[in-house]
Amino acid sequence: MNFFPIKGIETSVSQLIMGTDYYNPDIQEKVDQLLDAYVRIGGNTLDTAYIYGGGKSEVACGNWLAARGNRKDIVVLTKGGHPRNGVPRINKADIREELETSLERLQTDYVDLYALHRDDESLPVGAILEILNEHLESGKIRALGGSNWTYQRLQEANDYAASHGLVGFSFSSPNLSLAKAKEPYWAGCVSADADTVRWHEQSQLPLLSWSSQARGFFTGRFTKEDTSNEDLVRVFYNDENWERYYRAEKLAGEKGLTTIQIALAYVLNQSFPTAALIGAQTQEEMDSCKEGAAVRLTREEMDWLDLTRDEAPVV
Repeated sequence: MNFFPIKGIETSVSQLIMGTDYYNPDIQEKVDQLLDAYVRIGGNTLDTAYIYGGGKSEVACGNWLAARGNRKDIVVLTKGGHPRNGVPRINKADIREELETSLERLQTDYVDLYALHRDDESLPVGAILEILNEHLESGKIRALGGSNWTYQRLQEANDYAASHGLVGFSFSSPNLSLAKAKEPYWAGCVSADADTVRWHEQSQLPLLSWSSQARGFFTGRFTKEDTSNEDLVRVFYNDENWERYYRAEKLAGEKGLTTIQIALAYVLNQSFPTAALIGAQTQEEMDSCKEGAAVRLTREEMDWLDLTRDEAPVV
């Protein structure tokens, strides 16, 4: 598996990041098995959040870290500042409270990567950075990121940090996938469009993609005629995305892979550092992700998959 550095932390991040949204201590044995399997395929980074499972995700991850005694080997990413009942929580008191609670649940005194789960564009970005830098200075956070932040706000934040002697954002975590979202999957979510991709190419800021495989769009379980999954239809069903699916399916056949492995490889073969959050539930799915992460796509293949090239590449 490939790894890349993120400014502020010593351990490089694996291109496959384990999503833990639905973990909880009630299924701790299964959680332990999944995380052990993830480490066996070479992964070293966990994604969780203050709100996941009402906090149970962080507790389950903390239990595993404590039981395995491997905290120093694992990169922990958690998130805070998600709105509550529609009310933003990006302020000094709420960020502190949520971070302290997350650390307690995770049974650690620091997190490697900390992202604000949402932005609050009504606030000056400088004020937000001032709050976050206090926690960097305390050692409770090693690197900062934005989850579902636009690239314009990320650039504004990093410009402010550079001119005020502060630490800016070291990574971003929007949705990036071969299938392009027509609208946000959840309120306030950000998907990387062509302009965002160009900005990452220029800045080389690492992008950690959630829903990197488009919520199962490329699994083969769905067809253009099957409209049973309302959210998938709402966000991903259009002619362009189905054409991307058919091209991924064709390329997969030529390479002896699965369609979803090609979709994963698309995310991991960008011209800037990328990682994909995965939600594998079995050893077979873990192995599939590992194989997909090892696939190398040419520029021609990437452009053809993304419909910016008409002529199919020679495999």
